[in-house]
Amino acid sequence: MKGILGTKIGMTQVFTKNGKLIPVTVVSVEPNVVTQIKTVEKDGYAAIQLGYQTVSEKKSNKPKMGHTKKAGCEPKRFLREIRGVNVDDYTLGQTLDASVFTEGEMVDVSGVSKGKGFQGVIKRHNQSRGPMGHGSQYHRGVGSLGTLRPMHVLKGKKLPGQMGHVMSTVQNLSIVQVDLENNCLLIKGNVPGPKNSLVLIRTAIKNKDTVREMEELVTYVEEVEETPVEIVEETSTDTVQTETTLEETSETTDESSQEEKVEE
Repeated sequence: MKGILGTKIGMTQVFTKNGKLIPVTVVSVEPNVVTQIKTVEKDGYAAIQLGYQTVSEKKSNKPKMGHTKKAGCEPKRFLREIRGVNVDDYTLGQTLDASVFTEGEMVDVSGVSKGKGFQGVIKRHNQSRGPMGHGSQYHRGVGSLGTLRPMHVLKGKKLPGQMGHVMSTVQNLSIVQVDLENNCLLIKGNVPGPKNSLVLIRTAIKNKDTVREMEELVTYVEEVEETPVEIVEETSTDTVQTETTLEETSETTDESSQEEKVEE
């Protein structure tokens, strides 16, 4: 088990050289710092705590600054734990980047889903509506609220209410590309949460040992052909030779003209 914190940038699409389109979510992965290591002997369970997004001391407080100071880093905006890891592989103050994962690896992504406000049962719970005729008197209602025996609404009844803005996880997503230059991960499919929201990427629980073979992607970087140095030198020598030949021809013409004058 391993994981890292990142920021959801948005969605785009990439193409393979076979012409296949793959929808991907771009996740920016700034350097994560291991701010705490928890062990079974001391804390009762094994886990690591990651700090993400550096903030100024003005926006932090003394307890947070003292906590991150032990790891030798600046105050962090987000602190999250990842359990089930081998704590022997990590050290306090260690920095993690996008190289934690490899292409084709399966991951689970967690984040706070988009909030949709107060919604009815049709949108919130995917219930069916009633007849839309004028005499129906029942169109988008909640349905039966209870039988005659209990005389009250049963616990767990699906009713209208707040929809979204809850912690959700999408499982078994694959890493399409690891961009170390821009510190980004391209994850196949959609990821919960709006743009610029915090997401937690962890090794897939159900397919932790599965690594899919990813096809080669199309790149749009223009290839610039560099002119060899030898060719440039040859052209320069050619120009010098032509200049010398021109001088020689001018000298011969001058000599011939002088001889003609003397003969006259």
